[in-house]
Amino acid sequence: MASTVREVMSVDPVSLRSDAPIIDAAKVMQSADIGDVMVNDGKGICGIVTDRDVVVRAIAQGRDPATTPLSEICSRELATVSPETPIEAAIDLMRHKAIRRLPVVEDGKPVGLVSIGDLAVENGLQSALVDISVAPPNK
Repeated sequence: MASTVREVMSVDPVSLRSDAPIIDAAKVMQSADIGDVMVNDGKGICGIVTDRDVVVRAIAQGRDPATTPLSEICSRELATVSPETPIEAAIDLMRHKAIRRLPVVEDGKPVGLVSIGDLAVENGLQSALVDISVAPPNK
C-alpha cells in the first residue's frame, strides 16, 4: 500500500494561464479526458478550475466562455500538498476542507494532482466511489 502522495498522484497536471479564456480549459479537459485544469499566474499555481466550475460559475451565469478569463471562475484558496505528504495527511486535509482534488506542488510548481478517487482506489475501499473511479470515462 502506498504511503505518500507521490505514489498515487496523477503526474503532469495540465495548467493554463489565468488570463486564458474558459473555452480553452473546456477544450483541454475534453481532449485530455480530465475534469480539472490548474491555473497559473506566470509565477506559479494560483487556482484550479473544474468542469463543474465551467458549468456553475460560467455557463449558468451567462458568462461568455470565449472571452471570460479563468481567473474569474477558478477556485483560488487552494489547499496543496507535496509529493512526500503521507497519504493519511492528504485524506485528513481533503476531509477537513471538504475537497475532492489536491494539487501536488514541489518547489512552487504543480507536479501532480491527487483526487479522492485516487485515494479510495489506493486504500482498497469497497464502495461505489471505487467502482466509479476505476470505470472507463463516459464519452
